[in-house]
Amino acid sequence: MRRQNSVFHDVLKQVPWDLFDDLVLEHKADKHVRRLSTKSQFIALLYGQFSGAASLREIVGGLESHAVRLYHVGGKPVSRSTLADANALRPSAVFSDLFAAMVHQAQRGLRRVIGEATYLIDSTSVRLSGMGAEWARFSAMACGAKAHVV
Repeated sequence: MRRQNSVFHDVLKQVPWDLFDDLVLEHKADKHVRRLSTKSQFIALLYGQFSGAASLREIVGGLESHAVRLYHVGGKPVSRSTLADANALRPSAVFSDLFAAMVHQAQRGLRRVIGEATYLIDSTSVRLSGMGAEWARFSAMACGAKAHVV
């Protein structure tokens, strides 16, 4: 049977893991860590973000439901208390520095392809009321303006 990577796996392939490991060493994020590495914490938090989880319990439940597949993305199931402790005690600078590096990388790539971009133009009507709305009356029934968004 042919194995196919998940979308989450494809997203994780975009993370510069060598830079991530350097940041973990630089900020000593895995110092005195026994159970949950910073990488596993990052994978759990990213999973929670993409799945729309509203709490740590939802993240843990979702990861448990995919426990067999977590090995393939480099993560592992985690308990709620361990994840809560990691979120409270680990330096957040690892994640903010990683984000800054990835944004810089994306901006460089976006500048290159911006000429080929497709712009989506949308418009919506905005109803106006009150004393200052008389300038926008264009019929006896309607009073408003049209906002165009690119």
